Amino acid sequence: MKKLILITGLFIFSATLLHAQADSKAIQLGVKGGVNSTKITGDDIDDVKSRTSFNVGLLAEIPITERFSLQPEVMYSGQGFDVKEIDQDNIFDTNENIEYQLDYIQVPVLLKAYLVKGLSIEAGPQFGFKIHEELDFQPNNDGGDIEINEDDSYVKDFDTGLVLGAAYKFDNGFFVNGRYNMGLTNIFEDNTIFENVDAKNAVWQFGVGFMF
Repeated sequence: MKKLILITGLFIFSATLLHAQADSKAIQLGVKGGVNSTKITGDDIDDVKSRTSFNVGLLAEIPITERFSLQPEVMYSGQGFDVKEIDQDNIFDTNENIEYQLDYIQVPVLLKAYLVKGLSIEAGPQFGFKIHEELDFQPNNDGGDIEINEDDSYVKDFDTGLVLGAAYKFDNGFFVNGRYNMGLTNIFEDNTIFENVDAKNAVWQFGVGFMF
């Protein structure tokens, strides 16, 4: 079902791109990339640090009125969190340095409002599809890093969130943007050792892009 949702989302985005080619004056296409500062938050989470990663993807800006646009995106987003050299009172009960990598394909659908020429704010839902999960020990232990397969994972394959951000687009098509992605659902699976742990994704993103 989750794969069907992802395929449907990619199909809709591809259809938007095809439509944009036929009506390039109305719809703009773009590419973007940047840096992520990401962790998990929640009532039961007070012992993890931020992981630094990156994001890259495609977007389309579809005008609704002179000031409002719809902006769907498809992005790769490196997420997760770090457990640093602290005492063993943490969710992994360890004092080792661990980077927990959770990589997603994110599909935000944003409403964009221009306050003045070039400057806009944006908000909307985001749908995330986990594509990779790995424990990275730092420094590496004798066993090396551990890639976690779907059968052994405690983390859900699908995630939802809310995006809030701002951007400035220059006349030549280049733009800069910053946003906060706030997770709305618990990332951990039910019926596991983490089922009572409240943990949601939290991601700051800063980047640049170009609209064609």
